[in-house]
Order: sequence, then C-alpha cells, then structure tokens
Amino acid sequence: MNWLSRILLGAFAALKFGKVFLSAGSMLLAIGVYGLMFGWRYAIGVVLLMFVHEMGHFIAGRQRGLEMGLPTFIPFVGAWTGIGSRIPDAETQAYMGMGGPVLGTIGTLVCWYVAENYQIDWLLALSYTGFFLNLINLAPILPFDGGHVMAALSPRLWLLGVPVLVWLFFRSHSPVMLIVAILAVPYVLAALRWKSDSPEAKSYYAVPLRTRWAYGAYYLLLVVFLAMMVTKTDEALKERVGDRPSTHGTSGEV
Repeated sequence: MNWLSRILLGAFAALKFGKVFLSAGSMLLAIGVYGLMFGWRYAIGVVLLMFVHEMGHFIAGRQRGLEMGLPTFIPFVGAWTGIGSRIPDAETQAYMGMGGPVLGTIGTLVCWYVAENYQIDWLLALSYTGFFLNLINLAPILPFDGGHVMAALSPRLWLLGVPVLVWLFFRSHSPVMLIVAILAVPYVLAALRWKSDSPEAKSYYAVPLRTRWAYGAYYLLLVVFLAMMVTKTDEALKERVGDRPSTHGTSGEV
C-alpha cells in the first residue's frame, strides 16, 4: 500500500468517525437541553425514542439498498436521518417514511407496557410523548413522515396536511411549526399543480394501485392506533399524576 492510499483510507476513516461524533454529540446536546427543562430521566427517554424512530428510517432505507446516514438531533426541532443516495421511486419513499413511525411506535409500546405494569408515572408520561410525536409525524404533508407516505398514494393528498399544520400551530404556538409550514409550501404548490398524466406521474409516482391501497390501509391503521394510545395515556396521566410534561418543545420530527 503506497502513501497516497494510506492517506485516502485515513481520510475516509476520519470522515466516518466524524459522522459518528456528530450524531452522538447532537444526541448528547439534545439530552442536555431537554434535561434542564424536563428532568434527566425524561430527557434521556425522549431522545432514545427519537433515536429508535430514526433507526426505523435507517433500517428501511438500508433494506432498499440506499446509503443512509446516522441520525442528527436538534433540540426543539427534532431529528432526521440523512440519505446518501437517490430514492428511486415514490414507493421506496413511502416505505422509508413508514419505517420511522412503525419502529417508533413499537419502542413507545415497550415504554407504555413497562409503565403500566410497574406503575412508573414518568415512563407513562414518556409513553404519551412518544405516541403523540409519532402521530404528529404522520401528518399527510412533507417534511413529515406522513407526507412521504402520501407520495405513494397521490401528491394531491399533501393538501390534506394544510389544515393539520394550522391546527398544530394553534395547538402548540411553536415557531417550529412556522418553519415546517415554510418548508411545506413547495409541496402544497406541487399538489395544486399536480397532473396525473405528467411525465413524473408516469415514472417516479407510478405506484401500482394494489400497493397504494396497502400503504393507505397501513397508514390509517397506524394513525387510528396512535390516536387511541394518545387518548388512553392522556387519560391515565390525568388520573394518576394530574399533569404531564409539555410536548410543545419537541413537536418537530422525532
């Protein structure tokens, strides 16, 4: 191995280590910020649930042969997983979009099961947050995960996300929702201009009807289930502790 090869391998290793450091560092930063506001146990739990959610995207992308980056966390905004290769079609986009909420819901169910069986109030509050954030992430508009799922059904369905965004803003009064709304504008315009006979519709968005029905069914089932669990944990918290940690500051993507 000559000196140039060694330098290139060393640079590649440093780059990979840098990505790991960035992911781990941003995770610790998020834990620190949330810990100062909500307590350390709750903060660690929230960030771990966000990590599980993002790993759902990561695993789904790797299953489809895509190059996936490690999650990056920003306090009060959320987390995201980078993609190093082009998504080939809307079905793959939907598959990756569903991966996060599905694995995130499973992780939250584990928390809820332990909280209910061992009567751990802070873990029940964490479960509420997990169910709530996974539900919000299924809002049918990009950049939320639900918007990626809608891409496989029809980009026109992104218009359904507009009233959801309005509701989220007035519910949370969070500036994050204004940022999300700005990011959503191009997709709203794309939905308004959408034509089913366009070249893009016949290529990237050409998803078989049966597959569309399947994604639609999975999406609705998950939305209904999460809505039920949010209501269930909310009622349980009111009965047991009378209040719960605010989710307003973590209403970005998990």
